[in-house]
Amino acid sequence: MGQTLPKPGLRPFLPADVPVLAGIFTASIEELTGDDYSEAQQQAWMETAEDEEFGKGLASDLTLVATLDGSPVGFASLRGADHIRMLYVHPAVAGQGIATLLVDALEKLAGGRGATNLTVDASDTAQNFFAKRGYAAQQRNSVTVNDEWLANTTMKKTLVTTPASGALQ
Repeated sequence: MGQTLPKPGLRPFLPADVPVLAGIFTASIEELTGDDYSEAQQQAWMETAEDEEFGKGLASDLTLVATLDGSPVGFASLRGADHIRMLYVHPAVAGQGIATLLVDALEKLAGGRGATNLTVDASDTAQNFFAKRGYAAQQRNSVTVNDEWLANTTMKKTLVTTPASGALQ
């Protein structure tokens, strides 16, 4: 008999998650972005997880944690009503639908917050993922992270608005 993979779950971010999410963040950058960024760029990017602002940002955004058997395997954060600030999945589960689960949830939450569009500053590694989901490139950006320049692309998706069920007409 084939082994059934556990069904991923979603839950809100808890302050105690910061060390585990920082580990997912650094593992994801280290193992998944090497084709798009130099070792120096990756190192500078990973070092941001050691900054106090890393946890503060997760706490101030609407951050969701994806779990398998109760253990965090990915996370995503929504800043304000309409900007995906972070999306990271542990390399061991990359390509297994965790990022899709997280972004689906953020898109629904953004729509619930009244957003008509959703933006993301997608890394070169994540750009194809977002493009397949209907996000269109708007502009290229260069950002300085710990004295290294990293490129990303601002992408935007128009959210489909559906009338709330049972809404009064």
